[in-house]
Amino acid sequence: MADGPGRCHLEEHDWHSERYVEQWLAGDLKRESRRMAVRVMLAHAGIPNDAEIEVLDVGAGDGLVAEEVLGAFLNAHATLLDFSQPMLARARERLGHFAGRVRFAVGDLATDEWAARVDGPFALAVSAIAIHNLRRGELIASCYRAIYSVLKPGGTFLDLDLPTISGGLDAHLRWLREAGFEGVECVYFEEPRAIFVARRR
Repeated sequence: MADGPGRCHLEEHDWHSERYVEQWLAGDLKRESRRMAVRVMLAHAGIPNDAEIEVLDVGAGDGLVAEEVLGAFLNAHATLLDFSQPMLARARERLGHFAGRVRFAVGDLATDEWAARVDGPFALAVSAIAIHNLRRGELIASCYRAIYSVLKPGGTFLDLDLPTISGGLDAHLRWLREAGFEGVECVYFEEPRAIFVARRR
């Protein structure tokens, strides 16, 4: 399945439904390969693993990415942002052993209103198999701008996504640069997945 869990309004998904989310997670056959790809992505953070940092997980789903972040960065605190309450409920269960290091925020990536709810700024923002679900270039570009706005100066954005089904690789690189990021690069690409690294000025 190409799409990750509920990040925006798509007709084929019902991320507000407990039953649908349960069925989707039960049928998610790419979980372990996604976990391995997230670990590759995090290796590009350029942050010591004992650094005390605030991290934003954009389109956090059931918390798989945040789990990897909190395991890799031992003094990190993570804010998980997602559109789906059922997914965030699964994330709370998954991350229960990280009590005190996690916060949760509900927000739709199709608007920029979520940026005021996440209580940044953040040293690191991460996302995995999420932003492509916005589909439309103007929404993806707006989401990148919102991510830029909640990062600290010098902060890093790491994104594992499926750009070829949402505008193309070059378009995503352009949208990141237009959002204000510098040092933007694609550090991994194997169809359909790519990993982007971008730094805030």
